[in-house]
Amino acid sequence: MKGIVEERAAMLGEYIIENNATVRSTAKKFGVSKSTVHKDVSQRLKTLNPVLYREVRRVLDINKSERHIRGGIATKNKYLREKERYCSPD
Repeated sequence: MKGIVEERAAMLGEYIIENNATVRSTAKKFGVSKSTVHKDVSQRLKTLNPVLYREVRRVLDINKSERHIRGGIATKNKYLREKERYCSPD
């Protein structure tokens, strides 16, 4: 069982790097929880593969610094959709 967890951590890390993926999108893609992804790439990967860990950390740090922008865009789009729904002629 331990080998499976180590392999998963490496797979998750590689996916994040290749796709500039967020923890949330990675969790959805692999069918695991965000907590699992986070623990695998921030704790397990650090001891298993330090080089891969540093690359993953770089991508996750960029994602973290941009998350307020993505959240603002999502909120803007939400209210634009609501406005269109209520203001469109039926």
